Amino acid sequence: AAFVGLFAFAGFRLTPVYLNDMKVAGVINGVHEEFDGANASRIAIRSSITRRFDVESVGEITAREVTVTSVDGGFEVRAQYNHVSPFIANVSFSVEFDKTVLVRR
Repeated sequence: AAFVGLFAFAGFRLTPVYLNDMKVAGVINGVHEEFDGANASRIAIRSSITRRFDVESVGEITAREVTVTSVDGGFEVRAQYNHVSPFIANVSFSVEFDKTVLVRR
């Protein structure tokens, strides 16, 4: 029972981390759907990311930490971050997330 409880507690600690990542991925995918092929500017993409982060109440990463980089044919929008979640005593889970989309002009 203790073994199963340990895994259940780990799932309990990691669930909010992955739910937050789903919000970030939704924001990045939403920006892609909104601006892909629409000849968008970096300012418009940044504004949309900030607005979507406010609406979704994303907590572990800020809109400023999402990079919007010019590439051939458009912009690369990338959210890369690391989340550390405490588990038991001095044991923690470190989860890395990296979501990238290409917004074509």
